[in-house]
Amino acid sequence: MAERNELHKRNKHNGQYDFSRLMEEYPPLKKFVAPNAYGTTSIDFFNPQAVKALNKALLISCYGIRYWDIPKNYLCPPIPGRADYIHYIADLIQPGNPIQTEAATKATRPCRCLDIGVGANCIYPIIGQTEYGWTFVGSDIDPISIDNARKIVTCNPALTHKIELRLQRDSRKIFEGIIAPDEYFDVTICNPPFHSSREEAENGTLRKLSNLKGRKITKARLNFGGNANELWCEGGELRFLLTMIEESRNYRKNCGWFTSLVSKEKNLGKLTAKLKSVGISEHRIIEMHQGSKTSRILTWRF
Repeated sequence: MAERNELHKRNKHNGQYDFSRLMEEYPPLKKFVAPNAYGTTSIDFFNPQAVKALNKALLISCYGIRYWDIPKNYLCPPIPGRADYIHYIADLIQPGNPIQTEAATKATRPCRCLDIGVGANCIYPIIGQTEYGWTFVGSDIDPISIDNARKIVTCNPALTHKIELRLQRDSRKIFEGIIAPDEYFDVTICNPPFHSSREEAENGTLRKLSNLKGRKITKARLNFGGNANELWCEGGELRFLLTMIEESRNYRKNCGWFTSLVSKEKNLGKLTAKLKSVGISEHRIIEMHQGSKTSRILTWRF
């Protein structure tokens, strides 16, 4: 699981993790590193504490982050996949020249991005800011997530004044209450809740763990964590994204591109039909590959 094939060409996490360097830069990682069943140096990816320690090491080593932490049981995302989303979005909004130099930033302005569901981890803004110099607004319905993300930003001077956090006070709304009437974003990003209930989330985890372990697992253990609003919502991913598409047409002048991850390929038909019904001018489906796993980014604009 330390090998991450077919990531975006600019993704810093292609190939094997350099555990020697990671342990040197973040010594607490050492206690989780050991040879795996294949004789390769790795960590136990089923251990939430090990995954969290690896994330801290990656953020320190690859992105210059000096402080990062999340509350217990909150989502601890796998960083390589999150970085992939940012890199593909850079290709979408800045084709041909996705890397914005310091001189270019001063001459024009950095890309402005809205992260719907920023989470306590604040991963997308961290990567987008450090890799491309983008500025961010991150929204979330959970006050604890907003407070924790704000602490991460405050404790890292390089992020200060580059990332703003806003609490969404109406869980039925996505853009309303977050985007001001005269505000403009080059792009919006989102990793929507995947499941429609806690039971569905736990069953999905059991299936995944059973497949990976090669035997039936009967107790769910979310190695990447995640609480209710991060993992499931009423109607699941499909309903969330249908609502997002419907609401996006009210903000067509406020955003260049709207984008979201789509985990379930079977949802794409209904989502593209919905897009056509709201009068978009263009949509694209971007595929991302990580080994045997394929995920998709749905993008549209008016």
